[in-house]
Amino acid sequence: MAKTKWWQNSIAYQVYPRSFQDTNNDGIGDIGGIIERLDYLKSLGINILWISPIYKSPMVDMGYDIADYQAIDPQFGTMADFDRLSAECDKRGIKIVMDLVINHTSDQHDWFKKALADKNSKYRNYYIFKKTTNGKVPNNWRSIFGGSTWTEVPGEPGTYYFHTFARQQPDLNWENSVLRHEIYDMINWWLDKGVSGYRCDAITHLKKDLDWASLEPDGNDGLVAVIKKGQNRPGIDFFLEELKRETFDKYDAVTIGEAYGVPDEDLPKYIGEDGYFSMIFDFSYLNIEVKNVDEWYQGRSNWTISDLKKTIFDSQKSIENAHGISANVLENHDQPRTLSKLIVKKEHQTPTAAKALATMYYFLPGVPFIYQGQEVGMKNMQRKTISEFNDVSTINNYQMALREGYSEDDALELVNYKSRDNARTPMQWDSSKYAGFSGVKPWLSMGTDRKGIDVADEKNNDESVLTFYRNLAVLRNDIQFHETIISGNLFEIVDVPEDVVGYKRETDSQTLTILVNLSNEEQEIKLMNPGLIVCSNISVDDNNVGGIYILKPFQAIVINE
Repeated sequence: MAKTKWWQNSIAYQVYPRSFQDTNNDGIGDIGGIIERLDYLKSLGINILWISPIYKSPMVDMGYDIADYQAIDPQFGTMADFDRLSAECDKRGIKIVMDLVINHTSDQHDWFKKALADKNSKYRNYYIFKKTTNGKVPNNWRSIFGGSTWTEVPGEPGTYYFHTFARQQPDLNWENSVLRHEIYDMINWWLDKGVSGYRCDAITHLKKDLDWASLEPDGNDGLVAVIKKGQNRPGIDFFLEELKRETFDKYDAVTIGEAYGVPDEDLPKYIGEDGYFSMIFDFSYLNIEVKNVDEWYQGRSNWTISDLKKTIFDSQKSIENAHGISANVLENHDQPRTLSKLIVKKEHQTPTAAKALATMYYFLPGVPFIYQGQEVGMKNMQRKTISEFNDVSTINNYQMALREGYSEDDALELVNYKSRDNARTPMQWDSSKYAGFSGVKPWLSMGTDRKGIDVADEKNNDESVLTFYRNLAVLRNDIQFHETIISGNLFEIVDVPEDVVGYKRETDSQTLTILVNLSNEEQEIKLMNPGLIVCSNISVDDNNVGGIYILKPFQAIVINE
């Protein structure tokens, strides 16, 4: 088998701590809850645990607004709790990956408070401040969460600070070498504590165009999307090279970039042999259902299964050409539930369909990431008023939709469909009132489509989504198939029906064929080299006639030729 790095053989799981498990009955998940569920995670074959932010934060953006990088927020526990989590993970062979949020901080971070308190302090240059004399903001850039990227400094008329996201998330000034090295010291502090790597949040936003020029508006608000001047801009290479050299290179760390906007020709720099990151997330098909990933109030796209296939295989080909590795995902904390998204009709959103989607992505080259609740087939919630939402992006998209002329009902329908809160409802451990997550009312209301979708109902059911995910891990680690799944070449099967995703993973000695029917109709596929079905999401007899396989609705199979 070709030499691989430790993380290439892994299965990763993302915990959103606030919604995972509450152990002190305050309605908020905590570090103790993660510790309590480690054996459950191990049963899924997990050996990388990505933990969404647990740092001290006012929680405007649910922890992605950090007030202290080296402190645990009290609602999650203490640093001693984290150290205990680390020790318990070590016992189980699980590596911890932290969330690294270094494009911005909270406006409650000491750096920013000192920058506001004294315009002559060094901390003023830790952030981005601009002055104008015409009573207007410095340019017409629109933040990703809506409205201007500029907020006026209290008590300093005509002075503004910059924020790519919410006004409570001021961007750090990466042009400042002193600031950068403070960030590197913090990163290394955590690596010295024993964390094994980072998921790097919003990492392509570090560099901004320093002309700060306005552009032609792209909306009725007279503003233009900030990504046109503040995402993946010329000069970002210097920052990412230095970041890697001063931190990750000094450790055997795994890094996964949230790298929106990187063109294919730049992928070798990001994930090639000596790339900035170990992997990047493939978002191409995660956002296929909306016209605009940042301003999703603009509505749904008219995507098809053919579009989905093209997006998946184009992305995989680009990563292969870059000699890189993909972090493969169906869900994360910023996405609606995949069963509600990629299976369009509600009556088709079944455990069988959830298992089909799992098969579709699990055998692609790269490392599979599972988001909490995905493994039991959790679905989107349904809210009746905007007041029931917590997510700052959802609320801002709702308000932008209203400003663009949408009715309240239409705006609510859009945010119900795409809201990040869909992924943040409490983990469903059982069928009790609060799903075994907590003994009291949770910080965010429960999901509204829960029947039969929880760990207790599924753990002893041989046909459940949970059992299927556990079996996928067994198959991935089976010595008979491991090399092909980890290192085999990828070939798309193009001569399959439009609604079937088909591909092969090949080594010199083995071929695995993956066929996934994403329609509600039977599909017929003829293979030149039929073989033994080693995985199916529907119990079937392993037979074919002349190499012809009849896939039932939403059936997925893996064939060892």
